[in-house]
Amino acid sequence: MKTQLEQAREGIVTPQMQQVADNEGVCAEQVRSGVAAGTIVIPWNHNRKPARVAGIGAGLRTKVNASIGTSSDIIDYAAEVRKALAAQETGADTLMELSVGGDLDRVRQEVIAAVDLPVGNVPLYQAFCEAARKYGDPNRLDPEELFDLIERQCADGMAFMAVHCGINFCTIERLKKQGYRYGGLVSKGGVSMVAWMLANNRENPLYEQFDRVAAILKKYDTVLSLGNGLRAGAIHDSSDRAQIQELLFNCELAELGREMGCQMLVEGPGHVPLDEIEGNIKLQKRMSGNAPYYMLGPIPTDVAPGFDHITAAIGAAQSSRFGADLICYITPAEHLALPTEQDVRDGVKAARIAAYIGDMNKYPERMRQRDKEMSKARRDLDWQKQFELALFPEDARAIRAGRTPEDEATCTMCGDFCASRGAGKLFAADLRGDKA
Repeated sequence: MKTQLEQAREGIVTPQMQQVADNEGVCAEQVRSGVAAGTIVIPWNHNRKPARVAGIGAGLRTKVNASIGTSSDIIDYAAEVRKALAAQETGADTLMELSVGGDLDRVRQEVIAAVDLPVGNVPLYQAFCEAARKYGDPNRLDPEELFDLIERQCADGMAFMAVHCGINFCTIERLKKQGYRYGGLVSKGGVSMVAWMLANNRENPLYEQFDRVAAILKKYDTVLSLGNGLRAGAIHDSSDRAQIQELLFNCELAELGREMGCQMLVEGPGHVPLDEIEGNIKLQKRMSGNAPYYMLGPIPTDVAPGFDHITAAIGAAQSSRFGADLICYITPAEHLALPTEQDVRDGVKAARIAAYIGDMNKYPERMRQRDKEMSKARRDLDWQKQFELALFPEDARAIRAGRTPEDEATCTMCGDFCASRGAGKLFAADLRGDKA
C-alpha cells in the first residue's frame, strides 16, 4: 500500500487529507500539496487506522502531544489507560506511549486499543529493556532484535515513531570535545544508544542502516519522527555543538526519508532560553526543507520544578508562534515523578493554551475571531456565550458555580462595582456595526 506522501505526489487527495482539511478549515489541495512536499505529515498506520486524524505541519494549527507510560517503579496498566483517555478527553491531538516497566507489549496494545488518537512511541526503550532482561546487560542488544522490534511495534499500529537515527560517532565526538554538559544527557533512548555504541565500538545501526528503518515505517505508513537524543536538559546547554550536530544529521535524514516515500518529522530540543527559540526553529526549517518540527516543551528555565507545565507553556507559545508544528506537553511532575492522571490533564490544558496563543500570532486572520467574540460576550455579560467560546468550558463553569454572585449578571470579582455593567449603561447607544 502507498503512503500518504506517495499518494499526495500522485495528485490523490486521500480521505485522511480531506479530513485534515475539514478539521482545519482549509482546502484539501493545500493539505495534499503540503503532504507531497513533506511540509505536512499525517500520523497513520495501515494496520490500525486512528479514528481521529491529525495533520501536522505548515498552514495547520499547532498540535499537542501527550506522553504517558509506566516506569520501573510504578507499573499499573489500568492507570496508563486512564491517563491515555484523560489526554484524549482533554484535547490532545496525539499520544506517545513511553513505558519502560512491566509487560511492554501489553501496555502498548492496551493503550492503542483504548484511544482514538494516533499513538506513537520510542522503540529504543523496549529494545534496551528487553536486552537487559534477556542478557543482564542492555549493551548486548543485537541490532537485528532492534529492527525486528520496530517492525513488531509498527504492526501493532504505531502511527508515528521517535527513532534516534541522528546519533553517531560524529555527534559523540562533538559532545566529547565541548567538555560534556551542565545538564548531562537527559534522553533515555539517547543515552542508551550512546552507551551501546561506546561499549561495542560500533556505529548506531539506526544511522548506519537508515534506509532499512525508513523502509519498515514506510511499509505501514508510520511517520518517522527523528528523535532528539542529544537534546539539552539545561538552558546553559542549549544550542551547543552536540545538539546542533545531531539536528544537522536529522535534517539530512528527513530529506532522505522523504525521497524514499516515508513521512518525516524532526524533533527539537527540550530546554531552550526564550531568546534562542526562534533561531532554533528557523535553523531546523532551513536545513530540513521545512519538515514539520516537533518541539519537546521547550522549557525556558530550569528552576521551577512542580510548575514546569507553566514554564513549558511559555516556551511552547513562542515555539508555536515561530513555526513549530507539534508540541509535546510537559506536566507538573516533570523532573520529579511519574505523572498522575490529573498531571496529564493539567499538562494537556497548558500546552493547548500555549499552542492557541502561538497560532493567534501565526495565523491572525484565522485565529483571532474567537477572541473578538469572547471580548464582546464579556462586555455584554453574556455568560453562556463566554462558556461556549472558552477552551475549557467545564472548568470555567465550575469556578463560577462555586462562587455564585448575588447578581447573576455579574461575578464575585467586582459584584456591585462591575465595570462591564456600568460601561454598558454609559455607552449602550454607541454599540453599532461590527462592535454590536
